[in-house]
Amino acid sequence: MTTKRAATMKDVAREAGVALGTVSKVINGIPVSEPNRIKVEKAIEALHYEVNTYARGLKTQRSNLVALIIPNTHNPFFASFADHIGAALYKRGLKLLLCCADGIPEKEIDHLNMAMNNKVDGVIALTYSDIGKYITNNLPIVVFDRFFENQVIPRVASDNFAGGCLAIEKLLEFGCKHPVYIRFHSVFPGESDKRRDGYLHACAKYGLEPNYLDMVDCDEKIDHMKRFLDRHKNPDGTLRFDGVFAHTDYHGYLFMSLLQREGYRVPEDVQIIGFDGICKFGNIEEELFVSSICQPLEPLAEKCVEILLAQETQTVPSLTLLPVTYRYGGTTKES
Repeated sequence: MTTKRAATMKDVAREAGVALGTVSKVINGIPVSEPNRIKVEKAIEALHYEVNTYARGLKTQRSNLVALIIPNTHNPFFASFADHIGAALYKRGLKLLLCCADGIPEKEIDHLNMAMNNKVDGVIALTYSDIGKYITNNLPIVVFDRFFENQVIPRVASDNFAGGCLAIEKLLEFGCKHPVYIRFHSVFPGESDKRRDGYLHACAKYGLEPNYLDMVDCDEKIDHMKRFLDRHKNPDGTLRFDGVFAHTDYHGYLFMSLLQREGYRVPEDVQIIGFDGICKFGNIEEELFVSSICQPLEPLAEKCVEILLAQETQTVPSLTLLPVTYRYGGTTKES
């Protein structure tokens, strides 16, 4: 019994009727004429030719791997972001090395070192730790949202300031008179801090008295929300606020659940707008958990990959912001 020989590049060139160099260019993403590219791709498919990516990596000093560091995949926002990053890389012939750090600085540093030791072509980081001093100058990297005081690293983020303003404008448009803001935030600075700035700006613009629960992230979110709620109850049980801008959809969902347990109706008594645009079951066509200021996840992922790959050949912007949009999710009164 004989084993069928695997097709080689020479076989592909012979099948396509082109030079061996043309096949090599197509495989390595170097432009050739459109007719020749089509011939080579058809020959590859017909012969079931498989590119030896390991050998090609040794030759070109590239691994075609990009590491993505995220806190976890439990949070639907992080999971969706990872999915879009993987798709954006795949379109460019690259593969994803996923690293979940659980927000633990030591794990993020370990993942960063592992990525460098495995000679990845770059790193995209969605991090809530101060890892700036561990990043070497020769490692292409893009960070989502965060910035580091000791490093100038290209950042990609949504326009959080405009999103904070938009949330208050929408609550006012839907009839709210006294919107409050609820935030549990990281100790490390990031672009998402500007959501609070947007809230304060909108309050000043529309003559509102700022009123907010603003704390470092902790495990006792519900307890703090309950105390905030109790402080804002009138003697007759009604509330002194009628709208909530929540720093994330998760915070908005937690506060909505608390309100309902306390006997308040959402959105009849209190309207809620979150931030992120997290869909149920992770499907963009599904309903949101709460009405939300939605981040454009797919374009954000595309921009992260685009800027990461551009660093080798050109100067890239230090900060790229993409616009956000409002989307109804059942917790606001639409007119």
